[in-house]
Amino acid sequence: MDFRSYQKEALRTDRVPARDGADDAASLIVPMLGLAGETGQLLSEYKKHLRDGEAHRLFKERVSEELGDLLWYIANVASKFDLSLSDIAAANLAKVKQRWASERTEPLTFDAELPEGERLPRKFEVELIDVEGESRQRVRVLIDGTPFGAELTDNAYDPDGYRFHDVFHFAYAAVLGWSPITRALLRRKRKSQPLLDEVEDGGRAAVIEEGVAALAFDYARRHRFLDGVAALDFQLLRTIKDMTSHLEVRQCTTGEWEQAILQGFKVWRAVLAARGGRIAVDLDARRISFLGPSGRQEPRA
Repeated sequence: MDFRSYQKEALRTDRVPARDGADDAASLIVPMLGLAGETGQLLSEYKKHLRDGEAHRLFKERVSEELGDLLWYIANVASKFDLSLSDIAAANLAKVKQRWASERTEPLTFDAELPEGERLPRKFEVELIDVEGESRQRVRVLIDGTPFGAELTDNAYDPDGYRFHDVFHFAYAAVLGWSPITRALLRRKRKSQPLLDEVEDGGRAAVIEEGVAALAFDYARRHRFLDGVAALDFQLLRTIKDMTSHLEVRQCTTGEWEQAILQGFKVWRAVLAARGGRIAVDLDARRISFLGPSGRQEPRA
C-alpha cells in the first residue's frame, strides 16, 4: 500500500475528526497524545524483550502492531495539517541524505571554466608561523612560501588559538571547493565574471564565511575542540546551511560541511599544539593534512 492510500483510509477511522468552523484543538491533541502513548507502548515492549529475552515470544508481532499504531497517528496528524505523508517521507529521505552524504565521485569545483589565474589551485602548502608580539601572539601566513594577509591575533581576552583559524578556511576550500577568504588570500577572485566576483567572492560572502568559522569555533569550544568527536549536532550544520543558502556552496551537503569542520579542527589542534605548522591543502583528495611544525617561532619585526 502506498502512503497516499494509507493516509486516505486511515482518515476514515478517525473518531475525533476536524470540523469546519469549530475549535479543532481536540481533533489535534488526541492524535498527538496517541503518538506519545504508542511510543511508550513500543518502549514497553522492548523493555519486556530485554527482561524476558526469547520468553517474550510475541515481541516482533507487538513491535509491528505498535509501529502500525504510530503510523496511523502520524497519518492522522499529517491529514489535519493538510500535509501529504508521501511528501513528508520524500523530504525526510532528502534531509537524511544531505545529513550523511559526504562522498562525491568527483571533487566539486566552482571555477573549472574560468581562466587559470581565477581558479583555486588544486594543491598548495601553507605555513603558519607563531610570532612573538610585545603583548599578544600573532600568526603569519605563508602560502607556498609567500606571505599572505595580515598577521592575526586571537581577538580574545584570553588566548584560545583562534589566531590559527585560517586553517578552517583552507579546510573549506579543500573539502567543499569553496572559500571566499582563501580566494582573497591567493588572489584568485573571479574578476572576469563581475557579478560572480561581487556575489560569491565579495565582502558579504567573506563575512558569512568568517561567521561560519566563528560559529563552529564557539560550538567546538564547548565540545573539547572536537577532540574525539565523530559527528556534529545537526542544528549547527543546519544553521550553516541556512547562512550560506544563497551562495554557490549550497550545493554541498551537511555531511560535507561536517567533514570540512572535523578535518579543519583536527589540523587546527595539531597546529595549536605545535604553535604553528605546515599544512597541505589538496582539493582533488578533498583533504587538509598537518605536515609538521613550522620550526619557526619568530620574534615580531
